Amino acid sequence: MDYRQKRKLSFLTIGLIFLLSGVEYAVILPTIWRYLQILEAPPYFLGLGLSAFSFSGLVSGPVFGHWSDKTRTTKSIILFSNVFEIVGNFMYFMGYSKWLLLSSRLVAGIGAGAGSSIFGFLTRTTLPDERARVFAAVMACRQAGLLIGPAFNIFLRLCDFKLGPFIVNKYTSPGLFMCGMWLLMQFAVMFLYWDIPPLDSFPEQHTPLREVRGEEDEPLMSLEDEDWASAVDSNGPVNPEQAETQLSSELPPSPPDSPPPDPSDPFENFSASREFLREEVVVLLTAQFITLFNQTALETMVTPLTQKYFGLGELGNSVMYSLCGLEVIAGFFLVRWLSRVLEDRVVLAVGLLICSGACVWCLIFLANPQGGFVLELIEFIIGVFLQLLGLPFVAVSQVSLFSKVTAEKTQGFSQGVRRSVGGLATILGPLWAGGLIGNLYVMLGMMMLLLTLIMIMMALSYEKLVEPPRVENAQDSENGG
Repeated sequence: MDYRQKRKLSFLTIGLIFLLSGVEYAVILPTIWRYLQILEAPPYFLGLGLSAFSFSGLVSGPVFGHWSDKTRTTKSIILFSNVFEIVGNFMYFMGYSKWLLLSSRLVAGIGAGAGSSIFGFLTRTTLPDERARVFAAVMACRQAGLLIGPAFNIFLRLCDFKLGPFIVNKYTSPGLFMCGMWLLMQFAVMFLYWDIPPLDSFPEQHTPLREVRGEEDEPLMSLEDEDWASAVDSNGPVNPEQAETQLSSELPPSPPDSPPPDPSDPFENFSASREFLREEVVVLLTAQFITLFNQTALETMVTPLTQKYFGLGELGNSVMYSLCGLEVIAGFFLVRWLSRVLEDRVVLAVGLLICSGACVWCLIFLANPQGGFVLELIEFIIGVFLQLLGLPFVAVSQVSLFSKVTAEKTQGFSQGVRRSVGGLATILGPLWAGGLIGNLYVMLGMMMLLLTLIMIMMALSYEKLVEPPRVENAQDSENGG
């Protein structure tokens, strides 16, 4: 199996991991509140349970990222992190007490920290101009999980039997179901995932992904490739399939004129302040925080709002969330297409403009709805549509840009820091909105203030939001010229 086939199967496995993470959120969230009530938990345990998952992921993300940068491997990390998902979901299934349920979400959240290692792996094995498209596809997988997850609850809610000493019902069955799904994922990772060498371990002219770019105007072979092909032909006739297989299987793990990378090297001269306190990095981390803060705040606000003004129950909200999921998935694929022709910073600017417009709309029409049921419903739909439309633009572009402005050799740790910032936002967002549902002007006003702040920051730092020049390439060209 050649390099590109292993790469495609590895990316497929990553997509399945993100799909499962979305399914887990979608099958557990609808039942956890009633589950806690049965276990006689006070109301604040709902917030604790949801925050526990984000908190443990916030802590474990940089740890797993640091591990992957040190070892330059991710397969063992994914297998290890999935064990926490399996154990955490089995604890959720066991129930027994509110404290065990809270602990189950804390343990499962540790497994979510492997996402930083995965994004580091994607960064090291993708070309810069295709990275946004790959990230968009991966993020769309999670949204697909959120979309299809409620469908599993249709049969999970029918469960009513005993499994040894455990009771399987509509509240405990999501934990057992996800435990089984993550167990199956272990086998998928073992057989379909490879720690393929990063692209920087190949001579640039022999990178096995040059044909993957899909640019029709790009020549099939460069001058260096022709020299290489001539050298191959001089050793005997080789057909194209054999040449491709030989290239992918016989390339050395590192350039011939440089020593093999030392796993302990990535952090030898690493400085967190020098890496993360640069202007462009601060802007992108701020965009990450504000986007997720606003998103989770609006998610917290939506259900009470639909109940108060439109009388939507469980079925109505489920239909609404399904339609929202379809829009977000379509948005990710729209961004995937736009990233072929637009720079990441342009996509980010468009997304922030859309989110700002959505927030202004909500301030005007949703903070104090007037005009009757039909008009209020139309205003609500437009506000939600605009907010969800801007989300994929900001999410994909800031992840792609972040991977380009931070050091590739410590990408796992950097992605862990980025995801930790996002985890902090997902904890604070619902807390902010939950206390201000009765005062939407204050809640939405703060969100608008944050969006204005990031817009100003981006405008001032716009010139720096680009991939830095690759010094090593310049040096190579000088030496070769």
